[in-house]
Amino acid sequence: MKRPFVSKDQLVRIAERYPTPFHLYDEAGMRANAQAVMDAFSWNPGFKEYFAVKANPNPTLISLLGEYGCGCDCSSATELMLADALGFRGRDIMFSSNDTPAEDFRLARELGAVINFDDISHIEFFEEVAGPIPPVVSCRFNPGGTFQLANGIMDNPGDSKFGMTEGQLFDAFRMLRDKGAREFGLHALLASNTVTDDYYPVLARLLFELAVRLERETGAHVTFVNLSGGVGIPYRPDERPNDIRAIGEGVRKAYEEVLVPAGMGDVAVCAEMGRFMAGPYGCLVTRVVHEKHIYKDYVGVDATACDLIRPAMYGAYHHITVMGQAGGPDKSELPATHVYDVTGNLCENNDKFARDRELPEVEVGDLLVIHDTGAHGRAMGYNYNGRLRAAEVLLREDGSTELIRRAETPVDYFATLDATPLGRQVIARCNREDGRHA
Repeated sequence: MKRPFVSKDQLVRIAERYPTPFHLYDEAGMRANAQAVMDAFSWNPGFKEYFAVKANPNPTLISLLGEYGCGCDCSSATELMLADALGFRGRDIMFSSNDTPAEDFRLARELGAVINFDDISHIEFFEEVAGPIPPVVSCRFNPGGTFQLANGIMDNPGDSKFGMTEGQLFDAFRMLRDKGAREFGLHALLASNTVTDDYYPVLARLLFELAVRLERETGAHVTFVNLSGGVGIPYRPDERPNDIRAIGEGVRKAYEEVLVPAGMGDVAVCAEMGRFMAGPYGCLVTRVVHEKHIYKDYVGVDATACDLIRPAMYGAYHHITVMGQAGGPDKSELPATHVYDVTGNLCENNDKFARDRELPEVEVGDLLVIHDTGAHGRAMGYNYNGRLRAAEVLLREDGSTELIRRAETPVDYFATLDATPLGRQVIARCNREDGRHA
């Protein structure tokens, strides 16, 4: 059974202070996990976790992970600006983008970020728009075909838009070497959200063997191998969590069997985990506002797919715990006796957090915890139907709470209309309403 990191009584008190819906994050859990990752790879002196900013771009959380030596994996100019504002510089930033705009490359170069080239054609484009090739570079590899482990096919890299073929990779290393690059990295993401301890070790061995060949055949000095993301989390209660220590040990074994005998025992191992670093340490807290009983039983909540799009977009499973409400029983341990669809209020039938989900009996006013929204939750929010994105709250280690992003207001939604008189008229109207409710 999945258990929330917050008790029912705690949640009732928090919801009295912060109107639902809101994303709640667990500082203690995130810190413990970050330390476990660092411990698991401590055998590699150059190890660097570049937290995938796209997973959760909240500056408070990024700074928290920075305390453990994490850098930032950025994929856009805006993410680069965020990293820069938080004091990340140079090799603390990995810039892994694709179909990259000129302004993004220029800013990455200005900040001294490590450029991870997604395509061989980007090398000359970078020179045209951003200047000379920097001394430290990386290239992204795509082996094509399918990627599988002993327990079956994990993903289909051949259908992915990311990375270079092996032949392009060798040509890119030679081209970059001739253009002045002195330190080279190798990067690949071959599967997403893997719930197995085998993924990183298998990927590491593949990349380590390729790194040996690249260094021998191109003369390029490979100084780091980036395993990217892909280490997943158990969204379903019957899934076993990944053991990061076992994963780290598996990578170490491949390192000592492949790189060390090749005289490459100084290569740094890097990762770009977002989901594993933050996913389980966030939840979406929402309140039941309606019940509907037609051909199915529906529970209507005050959150929508604008707050968590993964179920609507991917059909993804997010576990739901019914917590209850002030003055009522704690429902988190009650048996599941009813079947519901849990819905938001968008004018789309896929605005459902769960379909045919077995839950305890739900009543209007109950608080629900939708688990595992710490990564790709608030970050993927949007404003369809004019719905406004939820606040973010940090549950501190001492039990106190901190608002780390306020909820959006109509003024935020209409702010970009200021280019026209009619737009400014709308903004003025919203400002009046905002003042009336202040």
